[in-house]
Amino acid sequence: MSDGHNTYFNAVDWNAVRADFPVGDDFTRFVTSISRDELRARQEKLFARCVTRAWATPFYQRLWGQAGIEPGDIKGLETLPSLPSFDKQDIMDSIALKPPFGDFGGFESYGAGERPPVVMHTTSGTTGTPQVLLFGAKSREIQNLLLGRLYRFQGLRPDDVVHSVYGHGMINGGHYVREAVIHWTSAIFMSAGTGVETRSARQVELMRDFGATVIVGFADYIKKLSQVAVEQGIDPVRDLNIRMISGHLGREDKEALSRAWGGAECFDWYGVGDTGVIAGEGPDRDGLYVMEDAQYLEVADIETGKPVADGQSGDMICTCLYKDDIYPIIRFNTHDVTRVITGKSSINCTFKRIEGFLGRSDNMVKIRGINIFPQAIGPLIEEISAFNGEFICKARREADGREIFTVAVEVREQPQGLKDAIGDLLKRKIGIEVEVELSAPGGLAELTQTEVRQKPIRLIDSRFS
Repeated sequence: MSDGHNTYFNAVDWNAVRADFPVGDDFTRFVTSISRDELRARQEKLFARCVTRAWATPFYQRLWGQAGIEPGDIKGLETLPSLPSFDKQDIMDSIALKPPFGDFGGFESYGAGERPPVVMHTTSGTTGTPQVLLFGAKSREIQNLLLGRLYRFQGLRPDDVVHSVYGHGMINGGHYVREAVIHWTSAIFMSAGTGVETRSARQVELMRDFGATVIVGFADYIKKLSQVAVEQGIDPVRDLNIRMISGHLGREDKEALSRAWGGAECFDWYGVGDTGVIAGEGPDRDGLYVMEDAQYLEVADIETGKPVADGQSGDMICTCLYKDDIYPIIRFNTHDVTRVITGKSSINCTFKRIEGFLGRSDNMVKIRGINIFPQAIGPLIEEISAFNGEFICKARREADGREIFTVAVEVREQPQGLKDAIGDLLKRKIGIEVEVELSAPGGLAELTQTEVRQKPIRLIDSRFS
């Protein structure tokens, strides 16, 4: 439009956004002073806006209508457990119903020329076909703000040089992280991307040449880069100056990752493409603080969907309290598993804490009655000094019906007894006999696809094929 009315930069009152969602020192003061009652009042106000937007969205009209829910039935956040959750499959069904964008964005609720600007990306497709992701200008920038806020809370400084190994292209990750750092910190950002976008050997050279001090990305690839540096004759400790790593660490051995980069402080954070950052470690590194002024997180039983008590594990179901423009998100089941940490924060933060990512409930395998999360296998064997960091799990069924669980492991050397040692360790940790296969470094790359995927493949289940 000629007057610039509907552009990203003037579609939202940015001063109001900044006031509603503090960043930097303002956030630290906010999160250590607000009471639970004050926080709940803020959440209820934002939730009411989201419900209004959702009722104008065909996706929710259908989802809630099929459950017999009418507009007056949703009284507030206390109503959430009685509402149906949805997941990626529901979004994919929405896209199939109304291609190519689906009906979850709520485009239809806006008059001609009134729809706010839309940012479109996709998921990485780790768990299947890539999914369309939609953001309005306000929800996109608040999502960026929350991650920038978290990086600063963890210790990111204005003079840092941030090396990012998140993917780009249609995938949301790299773009979103870049926007978060550039818009909400003063650090210099290096958009290296995955090993396909910038070769791993070149990445460590760039870190050296431009003085990178922070790495952000997925733990598997960050760990790999330290090994590549050594292979290139670049000492990760002597030649590089990495002081901080922030990424999706899950149950990774942070001490091992820190040692690989000369004692860098390692911080975990959690989020998914639809929601952005949900929770992250603070300076105390004692659990992940849920960004409760923007995200309302439920932990629900994997089988029944009912709320579980704090301290018990279950699916994370997220309501984005700030998404009241494009694609409102009310009770999105991530199928990622966590548990709420009980006890008081050592730094007096009001926000509740979770343990972080413990595995995917839709990627959980049940072997001879035991629930196993493949992503958690790697951290279990970190204590084996020969372990190279790469692994993949395989499940198969024998002709007699017996289920076999195999863990293939990359190792630097294969001394006598190593296979038995790993097998004994895993039996002790997970409670069943495990077959172990040993491979030389790089031998599992074709299966795990570490170089080409942000999230490596960790399970091949052939029992039902």
